[in-house]
Amino acid sequence: MSDLTLDELDEVVDDQSDQDTTDYVTRLPREKPRWLGGLLGVIGLLVVWQVVSSTIFSGPNSSVPSPIAIAQQFGTDGLDFYWRNLQTTASAAFWGWLWGNALAIVVALVFVQIPLIEKGLLKLAVAVYCLPIIAIGPILQIRFEGSTPKIILAALSVYFTTLIGMIVGLRSADRTSLDVIRAYGGTSLTQMRRVRLRASLPSLFAALRIAAPAAVLGAIIGEYMGSDSGLGVSMINAQQALQIERTWAIAVTATALAGVAYGITALAGRLCTPWAPRNAR
Repeated sequence: MSDLTLDELDEVVDDQSDQDTTDYVTRLPREKPRWLGGLLGVIGLLVVWQVVSSTIFSGPNSSVPSPIAIAQQFGTDGLDFYWRNLQTTASAAFWGWLWGNALAIVVALVFVQIPLIEKGLLKLAVAVYCLPIIAIGPILQIRFEGSTPKIILAALSVYFTTLIGMIVGLRSADRTSLDVIRAYGGTSLTQMRRVRLRASLPSLFAALRIAAPAAVLGAIIGEYMGSDSGLGVSMINAQQALQIERTWAIAVTATALAGVAYGITALAGRLCTPWAPRNAR
């Protein structure tokens, strides 16, 4: 065998290293899609639900209809019935989510900038969070008209969660980066603009994910207190008429709405914070 030059030897080593790396990667098990586990879980839940409703809760007066019966009820009522009520509830939930979160973000910014205010007002925020929505609902119905009570209840349902998430995120900023800005003569506003806001995004979107289904719940509770249309009103009417399948169909629709709101918020968080770990978005 002829002697190899140094460059040729390096090339042979690099080729062998690339081949070894390729072989190792191809032997690794492929990561399954993240949505596959959720899909299998939903299918498994539907199968168990169908079996249980057909055995344990079988009978003409059963309070737990099967998924097939609920699907048939969707066809009987028509999608227009659910779509009209869903639009009403989704609109109130969206505006409540928007106003509640906007107020929470502004208050969190003020708390971090002026810690003296936080000591007193954070206790007030906790007290408001502890108030039962069922008790506040009738008062709002007397004071306001239209969809305003539902929007306020939805806003109250999301306010505290986003407030705490935003405060935690703002205070999780890298201390070294804050010190560098201070060393160059930067103010607290500069720290907020340059460091804290970006650092708060993962915690903020984690709170917004939780707030999205909570806003739907708050809007439905507002409809329970009194409204002309919406999923909550339709559910009350179905319950009073002992229409079990329709009651469950409306509940499934509300659950789907909350799930879609959660998914949209999670997707927005992933797109806006690509640098953050997956469990923090």
